[in-house]
Amino acid sequence: MYHSTSPPTPPRDGVQWACTASSAALRRYSSLPKKGKPQGRESTVLAAFLLSSPQDPLGPAVLSLATGTKCLGASRLGPRGDLVHDAHAEVVARRALLRLLYAEIGADSPPSWLVPSGSGGRWRLRDGYQLHLYITQLPCGVMPVPPSPSEVPRIQPDIVVNGCGDGGFVQRKPGRGDTTLSMSCFDKITRWCVVGIQGALLSHILEPLYLSTVTIGRSPDGASEGFCIESNVEKVLCARLSSLSKIFPASFKPNKPLFFEAPIPPKEFNQTPGDIPPLTCGYSICWNKSGLHEVILGTTGRKQGTSSKAACLPSTESMLCKIRLAEAFISLEHPLITKFQHEELSYRAIKVFYLILVKPNYTNA
Repeated sequence: MYHSTSPPTPPRDGVQWACTASSAALRRYSSLPKKGKPQGRESTVLAAFLLSSPQDPLGPAVLSLATGTKCLGASRLGPRGDLVHDAHAEVVARRALLRLLYAEIGADSPPSWLVPSGSGGRWRLRDGYQLHLYITQLPCGVMPVPPSPSEVPRIQPDIVVNGCGDGGFVQRKPGRGDTTLSMSCFDKITRWCVVGIQGALLSHILEPLYLSTVTIGRSPDGASEGFCIESNVEKVLCARLSSLSKIFPASFKPNKPLFFEAPIPPKEFNQTPGDIPPLTCGYSICWNKSGLHEVILGTTGRKQGTSSKAACLPSTESMLCKIRLAEAFISLEHPLITKFQHEELSYRAIKVFYLILVKPNYTNA
């Protein structure tokens, strides 16, 4: 069984925390080069994962961040795992966090915020430390749009992810033209609230890492009448979690982070108001504190600057694509991973192997 975790401890001042978290993320973003940032009237979305410690609860460190609003259409998905299918900020920031975890777990001295969990060689978050998510705007999927007759924006997934099947239906990301198969960011956040943000591969060696807070930037146009981020988004999350309540694997428990509203973010994170059509930046910046810094073109799923002639070369692959994440996992010197190092297994095969491990713990209620 996993180490029991207590519910998130509410910050004494939610307004202060929201300002602190947003300021830390925006400062880190401002320190990055201009490459990949919006130009002219372009806008984008910023997401960042932060870590707070019991010694300095109001001084969070930014672990990873990303920008982005694009994802690949169904016809452009690659079967090899060499493309980043979903380049929305929340998704890319999480993958940048996974790269940080691989780097720190594989280092000679483990990170101070992770500690051994029992004698099985697994790790867990150190008591008193908390993970947080900041987003400059509401994640897509919070307020679903009814489908048009020519679209089917909700799908019934036929796979189980991280040992947990999605109950009912999930919503695809919005978009024009080629329909995407990528799940909405809010549904992904909902899934993280059940199985953790570490993903199936790291679940072999990590206990679930749950978010304590989610801080969302206020819209410059103001909220819809009667809409409040702190209460309304929490209600939507609870409704989504309730649809999953009967199919949780015994190893996982639903975790409900606290939601806070941050000040209006800078103008490059806000779409131009009025009748002018919105123009979103096509690039996705990804960064983490272990040294990762890449710019991905969201419409191709490869690094910025990739030419059509070099489109299939390994040098154009992002460090965040599935093939590179699988390589990072296999390269870890850890007794629970050595069984994979002598076989040629795909990213999906390793995830399926994890599912087999947790399947006996399923509840049939």
